[in-house]
Amino acid sequence: MEISHRRLPHIHAVGRPLFVTFRLHGSLPAGREFPKASLTSGEAFVAMDRLLDTARFGPIHLKRPEVAELVRGCIRHCASADSDMHARVIMPNHVHLLITPHSNVSELLRRLKGYSARQANRLLGRRGQPFWQDESYDHLVRNREESRRIERYIINNPVNAGLAESADRFPWSSAAGV
Repeated sequence: MEISHRRLPHIHAVGRPLFVTFRLHGSLPAGREFPKASLTSGEAFVAMDRLLDTARFGPIHLKRPEVAELVRGCIRHCASADSDMHARVIMPNHVHLLITPHSNVSELLRRLKGYSARQANRLLGRRGQPFWQDESYDHLVRNREESRRIERYIINNPVNAGLAESADRFPWSSAAGV
């Protein structure tokens, strides 16, 4: 088991499912208030994810098909090489993954985010600007039922955000079969 701390604690275990969310740099408003301490970590995550789903703040580079396709390719290349991919979705300003890692998760995410950021910034004609927010949210999945619930959450995220009529019609989701 790997445990690390930055602003958030990160607990990873090789061979155990992991829910990971990473977002574009600046995609949440500056000075935002974090949800009340009385909320569970899951409830706090959902509150922040709803802010991301509205995409009212910051960049939405992942809404551009060529950028979303590039990120999907990077996920396939980087994440699939070192993990089993259970579910994924690329939203306009963030990405959700449900994976079972076969190697060091911090290294896997560093490669995935680093490579995709360089490629996306090149595609967008940007230089010297951060693409992804430094830190990712991750949650070690406890059991099969929780894994199924998280997979449904990921798959239905575009529908709940009003981006698609059905999960299988959103092109940047594993539900679309692409």
